[in-house]
Amino acid sequence: VCSMGNSTSRLYSALAKTLSSSAVSQHQDCLEQPDSAQLDPIDPKDLLEECQIVLQKRPPRFQRDFVDLKKNTASNHRPIRVMQWNILAQALGEGKDNFVRCPMEALKWEERKCLILEEILAYKPDILCLQEVDHYFDTFEPLLSRLGYQCTFFPKPWSPCLDVEQNNGPDGCALFFLKDRFELINSANIRLTAMKLKTNQVAIAQTLKCNETGRLFCVAVTHLKARTGWERFRSAQGYDLLQNLKSITQGAKIPLIICGDFNAEPTEEVYREFSSSSLNLNSAYKLLSPDGQSEPPYTTWKIRPSGECRHTLDYIWYSQHALKVNSALGLLTEEQIGPNRLPSFNYPSDHLSLVCDFSFNQDPDRLL
Repeated sequence: VCSMGNSTSRLYSALAKTLSSSAVSQHQDCLEQPDSAQLDPIDPKDLLEECQIVLQKRPPRFQRDFVDLKKNTASNHRPIRVMQWNILAQALGEGKDNFVRCPMEALKWEERKCLILEEILAYKPDILCLQEVDHYFDTFEPLLSRLGYQCTFFPKPWSPCLDVEQNNGPDGCALFFLKDRFELINSANIRLTAMKLKTNQVAIAQTLKCNETGRLFCVAVTHLKARTGWERFRSAQGYDLLQNLKSITQGAKIPLIICGDFNAEPTEEVYREFSSSSLNLNSAYKLLSPDGQSEPPYTTWKIRPSGECRHTLDYIWYSQHALKVNSALGLLTEEQIGPNRLPSFNYPSDHLSLVCDFSFNQDPDRLL
């Protein structure tokens, strides 16, 4: 159960299975980070083919295109592709979120995990930031480590997943980066505070060195408190995260990329905190708008018993003096999403994935 075997075929066969909560509880020793160096690497093309075999009765994956945002500026290094995604915790999707127009069959983990993996494998991120991960130890860490990623997970202290029968453990944030592209310099797990009180929301911040350029940068992933009425709470959490990141980046001397489900529209105070921070941050997906100043109309779209929910909640922030966005992945159209909204047989989460290609500016200090 823990190692999933050393042979590639045994690991592939695990795609059609999943650990039950009882299996996890019986194997608490597996919750230690496995030594992936002892496991055989996986060819991503083979894994993608295996996912597609599992998904052959489902509709094909939606086509999304990258929008070129370069302004005739050449870069002397390969871009860094960053993917941000709230993948929808399995326990919440099946047991709490109550997507009234999504058939329960579409939420089966055996197939839904293959849809998630297919999306990741299609875009090949160098850095992957996920929220609502409740199948880290039995799915994402064993597979992604064998694809060459270094993996880190930080669960919520009181995950709502634990209230669901047959859960797979707590959900949390996870951060993955390709070890052949980056070296880990420092890693911090941050439990966010609000009004000086520790909260149930977390963040991971890692300082990496780009092997190609030797440049340092910091990448962070977070998931702020959900729901209407918690705006001031989110603002306090955002302030706490910014204070931590100011310390980690030495006041913006180290470039920064922050990925997250902020559970906040651009009209909220926490959004204004990030956009006006001394860290000189910009939101990458604003660059898709005609004037470069407007966020997308939605990053999540679902139907619950209370009605239809279409919101912009997910962001990729970056140090605009030190980094530039070369391209960004376009969002799904309303027609692609369909009248029953998300999740669906076509798409595994109620949030859209965001993907950007970044490169370093040549003279970042000049722009501060």
